[in-house]
Amino acid sequence: MTASIIDGKVRAAALRAQVAGEVERFRAATARAPGLAVVLVGEDPASAVYVRSKGRATREAGMEGWEHRLPSDTPQAELLALIAQLNADPAVDGILVQLPLPPQIDANAVIQAIDPDKDVDGFHPVNAGRLAIGLSGFVPCTPYGCLLLLRDVHPQLAGLEAVVVGRSAIVGKPMAALLTAQSCTVTLAHSRTRGLPAHIARADIVVAAVGIPGLIKGDWLKPGATVIDVGINRTDTGLVGDVDFASAVEVAGAITPVPGGVGPMTIACLLRNTVVSAGRREGVAVDL
Repeated sequence: MTASIIDGKVRAAALRAQVAGEVERFRAATARAPGLAVVLVGEDPASAVYVRSKGRATREAGMEGWEHRLPSDTPQAELLALIAQLNADPAVDGILVQLPLPPQIDANAVIQAIDPDKDVDGFHPVNAGRLAIGLSGFVPCTPYGCLLLLRDVHPQLAGLEAVVVGRSAIVGKPMAALLTAQSCTVTLAHSRTRGLPAHIARADIVVAAVGIPGLIKGDWLKPGATVIDVGINRTDTGLVGDVDFASAVEVAGAITPVPGGVGPMTIACLLRNTVVSAGRREGVAVDL
């Protein structure tokens, strides 16, 4: 058996095309475009690449985009003052502060300073709480992208057994909440879970987001399982996921590659969240 490959690039392109259509509808209704402000502190090479990619994607979707680049020694108070300005700016619908931040800045304080209704990254405690209790809010972009990929494979997720490996607030915990809301039976596991292979062997869906290269082996999987690999690990042989792809592709029913799987969905979902934010703020219906 060889798994079908879940092509995140194709799915992300389709979502970005939908976003561009909604941007045009929004512009016609309000005489302005949705706006996303991205803040980068310091010169972390990976972060700089991500910010450039986000800026390019924002412009391609027809939205307004602003990049605020601050030096690595920026005091926390100065960053918080910038966030306050962006919170108050009516042209800004979404605010994203690129992580990680330099050591003199408390990332939690920065995240909590963002207006929850402009928190298109979905990291604010208010949005985490909304997700936990089933209220409308912003969901972190990576787990939401995973959910869209899963829906393509399983239009009806209710009743399926899912194992999420990784308990971060950015991916694992919101992913578990999203799947629970879809009426899946969810196990939230992690690197210290005892008998992890036995948990995974029961799962119809495995979402790997633990940050350990090749942790999950093909012979751990239930035959025909759908595997979403969120891991992006840099090794001597290049980028690899948290799943041993070579063995997993022989057992799974469907699987995301690394790269080219979940990664492209993250930026597409960021654009989606920004347009949704703009629609809510202006009272314009957005169909995304």
